[in-house]
Amino acid sequence: MNVHRSEHRPVGSRQSEDLPTFEERDLPAGRHQFHKERLMSQIHHDRLADAAARSPRNPFFRKAVLVPAAAALVGALAIGVLALTPGDAVDAGSDRATGPVLTTEIGAADPQGAPRLLDRISLAAAGTQAPRPSTGQYIYIETKSANTYVRTVGDKASLVSEPLHTRRSWRSPDGLKGWLIEPGTTGPEGITLEGTDEKGNVPTPHLGAPSHNYLAALPTDPDALLRKIYKETEGQGNGPDQQAFTTIGDLLIESWPSPRLSAALYKAAAKIPGVVMVNDATDAAGRRGVAVARLDETSGQRTEWIFDSKTLTFLGERTVQVREAADNGVLIKPGTVVFTHAIINRAFVDDIKQLPVRNG
Repeated sequence: MNVHRSEHRPVGSRQSEDLPTFEERDLPAGRHQFHKERLMSQIHHDRLADAAARSPRNPFFRKAVLVPAAAALVGALAIGVLALTPGDAVDAGSDRATGPVLTTEIGAADPQGAPRLLDRISLAAAGTQAPRPSTGQYIYIETKSANTYVRTVGDKASLVSEPLHTRRSWRSPDGLKGWLIEPGTTGPEGITLEGTDEKGNVPTPHLGAPSHNYLAALPTDPDALLRKIYKETEGQGNGPDQQAFTTIGDLLIESWPSPRLSAALYKAAAKIPGVVMVNDATDAAGRRGVAVARLDETSGQRTEWIFDSKTLTFLGERTVQVREAADNGVLIKPGTVVFTHAIINRAFVDDIKQLPVRNG
């Protein structure tokens, strides 16, 4: 990877002179777990390539590299200011951003409709059935994702979008073991998400990086849950309300909350100021629905949680630029899709890299 000739930066970010591949900034909306995994894969990718050149047959290298990778991860999440730039884990000389910039029609926002919609969504979520993992099983999550970022080659910056791609992750309920396969982020075989922190300790699950077991212990009273979210994310993001909305979105898209917790999360979201209903939104899989959203006044970007209009099933999340902005001299027009993430499948499987059996 040649960071000197081509630099990838997320929309609305700032260049860091000391760390060319990382940004000193608050994590953008909805990206805590996403950036966690990309950060781990980037460190793993770079150090694996470097170690392979020195000692390509070292059978202990994978274990050794996970310690610094997790250490960097824990530090980044703890202070909330390091965000991995999209595309950094792509092999040197390749570029996945080959298509046009992702755009969409901006749906109309209805501030009055959000509480009623979220109440209906909460009731629908509470009535669903969710299987429980058996001993030794893993939570499998399959999504389709794409994002838009500012790419700099030499002295020329431009706005580009990655192609839509499938992302697969496996995690043990306790969060101690995991695996990620994502084109452009990992190799074909993927990378482990297992590791320790800078002191050699196993990282403790928290709201920004929860395990399935951690989610099961969260309060399901909406008021208590929202108080916990505000307290534990204090000082993060672009204000407490935006960060609370971001945190709930992360839990919905990057994990598998129980029906009771999902219902509580939706009721908690209804209490966050600035949350609106959007009458029309499309997820990364092309499914149209209704959305619950909030505008980040700092970035001019609106994060939308998309639901099926009839069943109110959660489909995915996207972040859309709704106010014109500029980054490194590049104009970011309203309607630009900054990030889109659709849930395709969630299931419990018996082993890492095992795919669930599809019915029909």
